[in-house]
This record gives sequence, structure tokens and C-alpha cells, in this order.
Amino acid sequence: MSHPHLQPALPAQAEATSTPGITFQDLNLSPALKRQIDALGFAIPTPVQAQAIPQGLLGKDILATAQTGTGKTLAFLLPIIQRLMNQARPISAPQADQHPALAHRAKVQAQSHAKQPGHPVVLILVPTRELALQVEKVYSEVSSRFLPAAAIIIGGANENPQIQSLKNGARVIVATPGRLEDLLDRRLVKLDRIEVLVLDEADRMLDMGFIPAIRRIVKKLPATRQSMCFSATFEPSVAHLMDEILKNPARVAIGSTTQTIDAVRLLAYEAEQTQKADLLLRLIQDDPGPALVFVGTKRKSESVAKKLTKAGIQVALLHGDRSQPQRVRALEQFQQGKVQVLVATDVASRGIHVDSIAQVINYDMPKMAEDFIHRAGRTGRAGESGKAITFFTALERREIGQLERAINRKIERVLMDGKALAHEERVGPVDTSKLRLVSVASRQGGNSSEPGEVKSRRRRYGRKLNAREDRGAQSNAPRMMLEGEVLQKFN
Repeated sequence: MSHPHLQPALPAQAEATSTPGITFQDLNLSPALKRQIDALGFAIPTPVQAQAIPQGLLGKDILATAQTGTGKTLAFLLPIIQRLMNQARPISAPQADQHPALAHRAKVQAQSHAKQPGHPVVLILVPTRELALQVEKVYSEVSSRFLPAAAIIIGGANENPQIQSLKNGARVIVATPGRLEDLLDRRLVKLDRIEVLVLDEADRMLDMGFIPAIRRIVKKLPATRQSMCFSATFEPSVAHLMDEILKNPARVAIGSTTQTIDAVRLLAYEAEQTQKADLLLRLIQDDPGPALVFVGTKRKSESVAKKLTKAGIQVALLHGDRSQPQRVRALEQFQQGKVQVLVATDVASRGIHVDSIAQVINYDMPKMAEDFIHRAGRTGRAGESGKAITFFTALERREIGQLERAINRKIERVLMDGKALAHEERVGPVDTSKLRLVSVASRQGGNSSEPGEVKSRRRRYGRKLNAREDRGAQSNAPRMMLEGEVLQKFN
């Protein structure tokens, strides 16, 4: 079923029907492409792939929403790659079937034609450099035997290789809106022959303020084209943009776009700001698997990375002020297992694919529920399990409750004894025996099940909490958005 807040603002849509039990071999893909998919280890399409790929192969516009980690990238890339491979048919299919020699010749000719330089016919717009690199990586892995390399057009990197890839005749452009507009203004790229437009993570582009740029870019595209929009969440305010870009789209909606996947265990640790660093170190030491740590600011991310490095943890750092080579190197080190921990700001919440991330740790509370969903989506991917851990202070208990309501899931609460931790800070590392699970308070705010020390902490912070609640909407502190509310950006 479609997203309840988005559906009313959309035109009449063709619902994509479910096709359970199919394999990639059952899809209407060429034998050569099927062999390549099989060689890469893809056998059973995910639900979003099973529904979106047939619609994409038919040339239909698509509006797809599915939870993070469900394979949306391959869902839009396979129809694109098949389209490009189908451009030349020097010898008809009946002839090729009747004459094995002609079949081999046709295959060679088709591949040769497909790999010849041409003009861009596919434009994939993404919100971040990291997501652009991830999309290009998947495209390259699947299509490298048949098609020329894609052109990556992103900011923060040397533009000369990007411009050269366009001059070399790249057929596919993967771009962030800002750098693409810059090249358009300088007439270094032409989009007048684009046949397919993809918006990946359209909601994130809205949040980052790219919608005006997207509208300007779309005006430069041919009116007759195939358009596909894929995302894990869709805000109501993005519906008007979809209405402008898509024409009678096939609607693919897999699962809830406002929830984390069930394979991810959600935990919240209450700790003072001064306790977070020691708590983080202990959690990472207790679980040797890859860990992705999200920190609220660039400066704090650098501080956290330094403390972990000092403790002997192999760490990579990723935030917006890092140069593109530094960002690429950090991702590669984490993906290749050369470092255990990647410390990052929200620039890493989308576009990062690392197998078997053991835990995602929110060192700082995310600003919105959508941010939490995308952060948690970095673990528990492709059917694996994982943990999403959030640190919160006593003054952020309200935000935890709002987050639970927004994602419609309870979060296991873990308390730290503040006095005990203060003692441990003086004599050594945090003792994990001071951590214990506590039952989640009811959504109505009841706390009858809380142990005595929790009630004591409530009395201690009662005045501050009451004052904060009285301020209500006037508070400048970030808060979780509830389902149905108009979402707003935070600086």
C-alpha cells in the first residue's frame, strides 16, 4: 500500500503487483545480463526489486518507497543497463537463433556498439557524494562487461576527470545537483538527449534544499522520458515535486517507510555528556564487529575519533569538511575492514553499504525520526541482524518517547549509574556491570515500573524537564517529528 501522506497528492497511479517467489532468471533480462547477475551472487530479488524491475523494463515511470537496505539501487539500475544493452540489434533475433555463428557475431557487435562513446542518455541525481559513489560502484560491477563507465559529477572533487569522462562519451551520469548545475551553467554538459531520469533519496534532497536546483535541471530534460524516484521515506511536502516529474507512475511501496526493519535491535543508553566517550569505548571493545558512530557536529566527530584512536581503536573519520579524497579513503578503509569504526556526521547516513555492520551508535540524538531510520538502516541489511544504539541524557527522555511514537516501536532502555560511573572515571574504564536493561515506560508517560534510582533522577531533573515542556514549540532544542506533522529543517 502507498504512503498515507503522499498518496492523496499524487495523480492516478498504476499499482505494481507483487510477484513472490521469482528469481532474477525469471525477469525479462538478456541472457548475458542474467549471467553477470548470477556471477555477482544475486539470485533472489528483494521485494522492491521484484516489483520495480518489471515496471522499469516496460519503460514506466516509478515511485518506489522501501526501507533502507532493501536493494533499491539495483532496482533502478537493472532496467537502465538493459535499456542501454538493447540499443543496437545488428542481427535480428530469429536469424541469431537459427545460426549459432550469427548469434556469436550479433553478441560481439552489440557489445561493441554499446561500449562506443556517445551522449548521456541516463541521469541519476543523488543528494550526497557518498551515495553517488555507491551508485556508480553498483553500476560498474553489473555493467562493466557491456557498457562504458558512468560519469560521476560531484562537488568537493577535481572536476577535470569528471569533465573528461563526459567528453569521452559517458552514457550515464551520476550527479549531485550542485556540481551538475555548475557544469550546465558553463555549458560543459548537455542533457537534451536524456531518456531516463532517476531521483534517488528524493526526500533527502528536499531536506538539503536541492529542490529548486532539481526543478531547474528537470526543465532542461526532454519532456518525453522515463522517470523513476526511489527512497526510503517520503515527506508530504515532496509530493508536489513527484507530481511535476512523474507521469502516471507505477507505485511500489514495500513495508513501512516510517519504521526500522525488524532485524535491527533498538537500544537507548542514558548517560551524561561526560560519560558518553567512555561508554562508547566500552561498547566498541565489547563488540569487535564494524561499528558506525554518528556524531552531531564536525568538531565533536573529530574529538570522538581522537579519543578512540588514543584507546587503540582503528578509526576512520567522515564529515562535510573533509576533502573528497579523505572521504573516499575513509569509506574504503571501513568497507575493506582496515578500520573497525567509522565516526561520521549525517553525511554517512545514506549511500554507505558495508557488509555486516555490527552496530550503529548514535553518539548524539538524531534531529528527526527520518534521520534515525536512515542511520539504523546502515545495519541489519540483506537479512542480517544488527543493533542501533542511541545515547541520550536525562533531559532527552522526552525525545526518546517521541522517537518511539514516530517509528511505532519500543526501544530497550539501558541506564548508567551516574555516581558509579564518576567513580570509575577516576579509577579506570567503565564497568559494564553498571549497565542494565530497564523496562520501557508506557507511552502515556507512566513510570510506575521505574526503579528507585530512576525516580530519584526524575526528581533531580524534574524542574528542568517541566520548564522545558512548558516552553513547548518555543524551544530551540531539536525534537522528534511525529507522524503526520509538517517536517522542518534544523540547522
